Amino acid sequence: MSARTRCRGVLLDLDDTLYPQAAFLAAAWDAVAAAAPADLRAPLRAALARVCARGSDRGRIVDRALEQLGLPGDELAAELVEAFRAFRPVRLDPYPGVADRLARLAETVPLVLLTDGNPAQQRAKLAATGLAPLLPLVVCTDELPGGRAARKPAPDGFRRALALLGRDPGGELAPGEVLMVGDRPDKDVAGAARLGIPVIRVRQGEYRERPDEGSEFASVASVAEALDLVLEAV
Repeated sequence: MSARTRCRGVLLDLDDTLYPQAAFLAAAWDAVAAAAPADLRAPLRAALARVCARGSDRGRIVDRALEQLGLPGDELAAELVEAFRAFRPVRLDPYPGVADRLARLAETVPLVLLTDGNPAQQRAKLAATGLAPLLPLVVCTDELPGGRAARKPAPDGFRRALALLGRDPGGELAPGEVLMVGDRPDKDVAGAARLGIPVIRVRQGEYRERPDEGSEFASVASVAEALDLVLEAV
C-alpha cells in the first residue's frame, strides 16, 4: 500500500492478534482435565501444559499428554478431545486498546475477521472478547469448500474476506486497498502477501519470537500499534 492509497477495508486475525490465545488454552485445558477421572486430573493438566508449550498447533496434544502419563487409551483420548471441542470460553480479555480502536475503525471502513479453527469455537472466542458487535463479518476457513485445507496461508479465506469487503457501497475492493493485521508470519503474512494484500504483523503471543516473513507492510510490537497504523491509512 502506497502512501497515496487509502485503506478501504481491514482483515483481522483473531488468536494472538486481538486477544492472547494462552488465556483460551489455559481454560480449555482446565475443562479437559476436569473431564478425566479424578486421580488423573492434576497430572493430566500438567502434561497438557507441557505438550502445548511445545507448539499449540502441532496436533495430538491430548494424545501426547496421555502418552507422557503412560495412558495411551483411545477411549479416554476420544472423550477428552470431545471435551476440548465442546469447550466454550465465557470471557477473554482483548489486548489493551483493541476495543476502542476497532470501534473507531468500524465507523469508517468495513472489517472482516479471518480465522482458522473449529468455527463454533472461534465464534465463541469472538463473543467472549466482547468484540463481536464490531466484527459482524466473519470468515472461518474451516467452513469453506476446502475445509481444513483452506486454512491460512491458503488463498481461499483471503479471497472470501475480500468478497465480503467488496459488498461495501464503495464497490469491489482490490487487494492493495485493504490491510491485513495478524501475528503469524507463516499464515497471516505469507497468505495475504501472495495475493498482494499489505500486512501489518503484530509480534505478540505464541509466535512473537518468529522472524518476520519479509514481505510485511510493517512489523510492530502490539496490536494497538498496528491498529494505529491502520487508522492513519483510512
